Amino acid sequence: MQEPRSVTPPQRQEPPLSLYHLLDPEILANPYPLYHRLRREDPVHWDPFLHAWVVTRYADVITVFQRFSAQRTPTPEQLEAMGMQALTPLARVMVKQMLFLDPPAHTRVRSLAAKAFTPRRVAVLREHIRDIAHSLLDRVQAQGHMDVIADLAYPLPAIVTAEMLGVPTEDWQQLTAWSADFAQVLGNFQHNPDRVAQVIRSLNEMTAYFRTAIREIERHPREGLIHAFLTAEIDGDRLSEEEIIANTIITMVGGQETTTNLIGNGVLSLLRHPDQLALLRADLSLIPSAVEELLRYESPSQHTARLAPEDTELGGKKIRKRDAVIAVMGAANRDPERFPDPDRLNIRREDNRHVAFAWGSHFCFGAALARIEGQIAIELIVRRLPSLRLEPGPLVWRENLGLRGLKSLPVSWER
Repeated sequence: MQEPRSVTPPQRQEPPLSLYHLLDPEILANPYPLYHRLRREDPVHWDPFLHAWVVTRYADVITVFQRFSAQRTPTPEQLEAMGMQALTPLARVMVKQMLFLDPPAHTRVRSLAAKAFTPRRVAVLREHIRDIAHSLLDRVQAQGHMDVIADLAYPLPAIVTAEMLGVPTEDWQQLTAWSADFAQVLGNFQHNPDRVAQVIRSLNEMTAYFRTAIREIERHPREGLIHAFLTAEIDGDRLSEEEIIANTIITMVGGQETTTNLIGNGVLSLLRHPDQLALLRADLSLIPSAVEELLRYESPSQHTARLAPEDTELGGKKIRKRDAVIAVMGAANRDPERFPDPDRLNIRREDNRHVAFAWGSHFCFGAALARIEGQIAIELIVRRLPSLRLEPGPLVWRENLGLRGLKSLPVSWER
């Protein structure tokens, strides 16, 4: 009698390495296993689906920030050659924004913009930001529940950003809507023709809005970024009106999107780690350290792109001049070579030099303001809502692949 042959179960095939898996909602909800696999198997990886190099080690991400070019926005002529001339109005604005400039153009614009974000001016805002956050929580505390995103994480940075720009704070909802549209361009790999018309419409509305704001501030000067842009001068050099509008837009978007995500992701992370939440409740002096760890653990900005300025080598791979390189900050911030036990949330973590705000010359010049807003929002939630809990139900992450944040975060507490 013939013995039955043992059957080896088929090996589960790992999907091909690519950041495009972030388009899968399950991967988007937890991208870190994908990041670990990329960093372990091929830390400088040519992604044929994205036609770009994907860099996931902390040291390599730092190198990309220091040595590679941020000037990656296609010119109107290049867009036309690719059959994407519908995006030309967007390109005309983006090529003037400091986020997409290299020195000396970047140095010039950033130096003028930084005059509105001095540490002294940001520090003066701290108590005012606290008052705004208190007033937002006052509206919901008695009802025993809220959506952290809609009720706090969206309005707080939007109101603060409006004040920093020098435009009416009652316009914050419109500014938030425009910001979300523009962020679709900043955070996603894929070109989505269905969204182009909406993005261009928002861009035109923003441009008209800020042009009107410039006229108003010229007639009736008031403190803020736009006034600083209008009056800042270095060795006789001043910004043109188009440069002011372009960089006001990118400052507004950056000031809202990343801070909204910091607050939402931060509250979620604490609720998912009750031991760390209890530790923070017991010692509120840990708030600054906690916010740095929350920035590392669930980075609001997950990746950004650069171009190779020349033929170069990184991680043993030869990268050609003008090749696109995606620096994955969300992966670098969980690199075990840099952060011991990187998948553990540890609000007491020391030596926490994460790259959530980028690095080097393009380090986010609004980082000090974002930190203060995050610290105040987290502190007041922990202090004022001691029985805070996550409401049951699925969490839905925004489809923006680069700017990591939740669509909503329903929570409740005992009244």
